[in-house]
Parts: sequence; structure tokens; C-alpha cells
Amino acid sequence: MKQQKILTLIAALAIIGVSTTTVLQNAEAESLIPSWIKTNAAWWAEDTIDDETFLTGIEYLVENEIINVSSESKTTDVDSLTIGFIPVEKADELTPKAEALEKFLESKLGIDIEIVVPTNYETIIEGMRFGHIDAAFMDTGPGWITHQRTGAEAVLSELVKGKVNYQATVWTLADNDSINSLEDTVGKRVAFTSITGSSGFVRPMGTLVTSGLVDIQGDDIVALEMALANNFQSYTFAGGYKAALNLLLNGDVDVAFGSDIAPKKYLDLEDQAKLRPVTTIGPVPSHVFMVSSSMSEATKDNLVDALIELNYDEHNSILTDLYGAEALVPTTTTMHIGEFGTFIDALTGLDQKILDKYDKSK
Repeated sequence: MKQQKILTLIAALAIIGVSTTTVLQNAEAESLIPSWIKTNAAWWAEDTIDDETFLTGIEYLVENEIINVSSESKTTDVDSLTIGFIPVEKADELTPKAEALEKFLESKLGIDIEIVVPTNYETIIEGMRFGHIDAAFMDTGPGWITHQRTGAEAVLSELVKGKVNYQATVWTLADNDSINSLEDTVGKRVAFTSITGSSGFVRPMGTLVTSGLVDIQGDDIVALEMALANNFQSYTFAGGYKAALNLLLNGDVDVAFGSDIAPKKYLDLEDQAKLRPVTTIGPVPSHVFMVSSSMSEATKDNLVDALIELNYDEHNSILTDLYGAEALVPTTTTMHIGEFGTFIDALTGLDQKILDKYDKSK
């Protein structure tokens, strides 16, 4: 039901012109977005506030010209665009799906579209830096790193199961009453999913560091690893949600970090009953669509408009076949991945680890 409401709201936004927005991406414009707008967006995604309240926030952005909803037609000022896709091991399986999007965009924009499915994110980052790649679908971490290194901006976020994020959560055994906050995990035996896991490491460890509960002495990955050794009785990178939860169930650790839905997804009802969520740490953003800093506003507007048409029934299968998202929602870098990016920045040396994770040539 929530998914249907969100898709309906996206359609409503398109009707009033938000689907043809130019979302200002420079630092000055980003600073104009009030914190309550960002809070409302998060609450709306979690179904805590109603659509009318959320629309009030959108109207504020429109009225204060942070979002421009001019319906004036603008001409795409390039003859071609190159779009990159998230590196995957089986690029040959993704390529036909990407080609469907290629044909769709060519029909909408009237220009040549070239798709690129590289073996690593470094290719996309360098391509954006030197003008060889104009836009790309990206996971959250690489998207932030690309923004930091090239100035590329997020213009769309994926909507998956009615949300633009999922929640990082601290899990412990139901009968363990000694852990009642994220702070209580310091000094305990903990299981992370992996050193690049968004909800299983970046969000919890980043929050501990930025909150001053854990201090990193140095500026490289060795310093990060030393901080882990110095602040936890023991720590383990389990390899995934299920493995981390099983370590917890077996009594090998006191805490497992992961997503809010991990136990329901990976454990049977009997084992789920043995666990309790200590606290929800915060949202982990969905995939983003990034555009090069050199792309003109006119081309950007037209590209975003065309991609948002994928939200409608007649074209939606093109989108869902790619990564499983049911819609694309207009956003900005700061609003969608800015907070999460501060955690990546705080975890020294992690940026290269994140990029290496997606390097399928290794």
C-alpha cells in the first residue's frame, strides 16, 4: 500500500512540474535546504508522516527557488551521452538490460546514448573527471567518493520497496540486558558484516567515530584497524548479515551490526525470537544516479525528465530489470547521501576499500 502511495505521489509531483526540476547542486544552494526538510523526507520514507506534510516541504523548496519547476522547454545541447553502470561480475547479463534503457533514452532525448559496464568504479570516476562518462548509476559509497573526487552530483535516488533507504540496526540476544545503546557496544565482542558494509560497518562505526565515542589515531586504513582493536574486546568481519547473526546466536559475539530486516530475511522464526534490536542507528541510502559536474543544466533537466518517465507502467520494466528499483526520485547529493558520506570520510582509508570491493578485475 505504501509503495502505491509513493508512486502516486511521484506522479503528482510530475504533474505540478517537479519531475522537470533543476535541483541546484552547488554548495550555496545545498546550504539553503533546511534540516526539517531532510527530516521530513526521512520520516515520510518511513511512513511516519503523511503525504500532505511531505508535500509542504516540497512546496517550500519550490517557493524559495531551491527547486526550479519551470516548465519551459530546454534543448539538450550535446549530440551524445555516455552512461556508466554499477560494476558487476556478470556484465553480459546486465548489458541487455542496460541496452533497453539506452534505446529508451535515445527515443526520448533524440541523441546517441552509449552504455558502459566497467569492471571497476575507478573507470567511472576517471571517466567523469576527464569528460568520457557523463552520468552513472552508483551504489551509495562510490557515489559519494565520485562526488568528492570529481564534483559529480546525485540527481535521482532509487525507490526500493517503497523507501529510499533502509535502517542500520544493532542486534543482541534477547536475554542480554547489558547492551541498550550504540555506545554500549564499545568494549564488547562485535560482529560487522564486512569492512565495506553500509549498515554492517560504515554507518555504526562512522557514527561511533563522529560522535566522539571512538577515536582514530592516524589517517590511513591501518589507523582504522587499530581503532577497532583498541575499542572492542574483539571484532569480526563475518562476511554478511546471516553470518554475523549466526555468530551472535552461537554466543561468539555480544553484538551483530546489520540491517533492520536482516533477521526476518535470513533466520527462521525460532532464531528471530532469540534476538532483539538494541537501537536503530539511522538510514543507509539507496543507489543514486550521478551526473558529471560539466553537464549543462538543460541537458541535466532533460535527462532527469526522461528517466523519471521510467516510473510509469508502460516503461517501468526497463527500470525494475536493472537493479530492482520501482521508481526514481529527484534528490540532491546533500539530501540523499551527504550524511552517509561524512561517515565514509571519518573512517580513514575506507574510500579505497569501497572502490576495491567493486573491482571485478581483481
